[in-house]
Amino acid sequence: MKRPLQSLIMPALATLAIAASTAAAPPATGSDPTTAAPTNTGPAKADVRAEIARRLEVKVEEVKPSPIAGLYEIRSGAEVGYVSADGRFYVDGDLFDMTSKQNLTEPRRQEGRLGLLSAIGDQDAIVFSPAGPVKHTLTVFTDVDCTYCRRMHQEIAEFNRLGFRIRYVMYPAGGPDSVAWRKAEAVLCSPDRRDALTRAKRGESVNAPKCNTSIAANHALGERLGITGTPGIITDQGEYLAGYLPAASMAEYLKQSATASAAKN
Repeated sequence: MKRPLQSLIMPALATLAIAASTAAAPPATGSDPTTAAPTNTGPAKADVRAEIARRLEVKVEEVKPSPIAGLYEIRSGAEVGYVSADGRFYVDGDLFDMTSKQNLTEPRRQEGRLGLLSAIGDQDAIVFSPAGPVKHTLTVFTDVDCTYCRRMHQEIAEFNRLGFRIRYVMYPAGGPDSVAWRKAEAVLCSPDRRDALTRAKRGESVNAPKCNTSIAANHALGERLGITGTPGIITDQGEYLAGYLPAASMAEYLKQSATASAAKN
């Protein structure tokens, strides 16, 4: 199972605080921490970043100063958290700019998701493309037996008609050695994977000789992306949508999302 970043970071912070105590001293007694100038803004902070990355039990892709002085942003895949410069405090939640009313954390998650998704090529997915121009690409983590995955696939022609390119990534809910896993393998090992997936989602049996597949790697990647159920949909902007939306509703949602994003910029 996926281990959230905050569950891994908490045990490390007590040790980290001791290691970092010489690199970032606390403010003077009686000073207001909201107005006190940051201490040790020189090379010592780089040491704190290295110490944070070294002590966490997850692969940390990036440690960087956040918009708040003395608070560092930690990103691991699509997960983002914040740690104080002395390693004592961890902030689990989204950071908002109250002037612009913008969520500063979610765009960083979206960057992380898109970076992770770049590891999945079309050869590792089952792609249904529209006949005309592509307006949006959705990467859909799917399970053969999931009810709403099947409902979504019943609309695949409508998704394509509306300009959606659908990239299915097999994400069997039961995990390795489950019946769902074996069904996913049979689909990916079939000569015509699109037809095999369609038949499997109709409840038909699909048989194919064993072959090498990317299911294990993609399943692990789905966990890093924070996929909690199927269908788990990631848009071409890196937004994560947990669950099924009808094709028309999806088109309207993405239209409104693009309008809102343009207004912010």
